[in-house]
Amino acid sequence: MAAVDSFYLLYREIARSCNCYMEALALVGAWYTARKSITVICDFYSLVRLHFVPRLGSRADLIKQYGRWAVVSGAADGIGRAYAEELASQGLNIILISGDKEKVQAVAKAIADAYRVETDVIVADFSRGREIYLPIREALKDRDVGILVNNVGVSYPYPQYFTEVAEDKLWDIINVNVAAASLLVHTVLPGMVERKRGAIVTISSGSCCKPTPQLAAFSASKAYLDHFSRALQYEYASKGIFVQSLIPFYVAANGAAAGSVLHRCPWLAPSPKVYAHHAVSTLGISKRTTGYWSHSIQFLFAQYMPEWLWVWGANLLHRSSRQQALSCAA
Repeated sequence: MAAVDSFYLLYREIARSCNCYMEALALVGAWYTARKSITVICDFYSLVRLHFVPRLGSRADLIKQYGRWAVVSGAADGIGRAYAEELASQGLNIILISGDKEKVQAVAKAIADAYRVETDVIVADFSRGREIYLPIREALKDRDVGILVNNVGVSYPYPQYFTEVAEDKLWDIINVNVAAASLLVHTVLPGMVERKRGAIVTISSGSCCKPTPQLAAFSASKAYLDHFSRALQYEYASKGIFVQSLIPFYVAANGAAAGSVLHRCPWLAPSPKVYAHHAVSTLGISKRTTGYWSHSIQFLFAQYMPEWLWVWGANLLHRSSRQQALSCAA
C-alpha cells in the first residue's frame, strides 16, 4: 500500500511539473503569435498609409522640396523613361542619361513637347568604366540637381546558371549595377549637401530580398544597391537629403525576366507608366519601399516566407522563363 501511495505522489508531482511546462509553452506561444500578428497588422497599415492615403490628397511640390532639376540614368526606356515622364509631369526639368544617343534624344524631345519642361541629354556608356564619369561631372556641375534616379542596370538575358553567364555580361552587371549608382551619387551628393536638400532614388530589385538562384550575380548586385541606399539614408538624413531604396518586383517592361504568366496579370506586373506613377508618390515618405501596392504585398510574403520556399518558387519561375527563352532562340 505504501508503494502505491508513493507512486501516486510521484505521478502527481510529474503531472504538476508537466502542467507548469505546458503553461509556460502556452505563454511563449501566445506571446509569439501576438507579436507576429501585431507585426503583420503594422505592415499592412504601413502599406495602406503609403500607397493609398497619399493619393487622397494633393501631390507634394517636388520642386520646392528638392530642386528644379532631376537626373535619371537608364532613361531611354522602361522604368527610367516612365519615372522621368512622371517627374516632368510635376514640372521638373529632366536630364536623361543613356548610352543610346538617338533613343534618349527622342525621349528628351517627347518629354519636352508633352510637359513643357526643359530637358537635356548626357550620352554615357556605363560599361566603359571610370572614363565616362568626368564628362558627366562636367555636365552636371552648374545644375541645381534636386533628384537623382539611379535606374541604369544590366540583367541576365534570361535566368541562367552562373557558369553559363558570359564573362562580359558578368563584368557589365558588376560595373554598371554597382559602380554607376555609386559614382553618380558621389557626383551629385556634394551639391545637395551644400544646398541642404535633395533626393536620391536607387532602383534595386525584388530579387535582392533573398538569395535568388539563376540570377545569382544580378540579385547580389541589387542587394548592394539596397544596402548602399539604406546606409546613405543614415549618413545624410540629418543634412536634408532623402535617400530611397526602391525595390520593384516584376514590371511589364522586363519581358524576358517576367515571363508570360505574370504579363497576363497587370496588377502583379504593372506597366512602367503605372509603376512610376505610384513610385513617385512614395518619394519623401518611405525610405525603403517597392513603390507599388501589389509589389509591397509580394515583399511582405517574401519577408515572412522561409528561404527554402523562396528558392523553390524562384527555381520554378525561372525554369519556365529559361525554357521559354531557349525555345524561342532555337
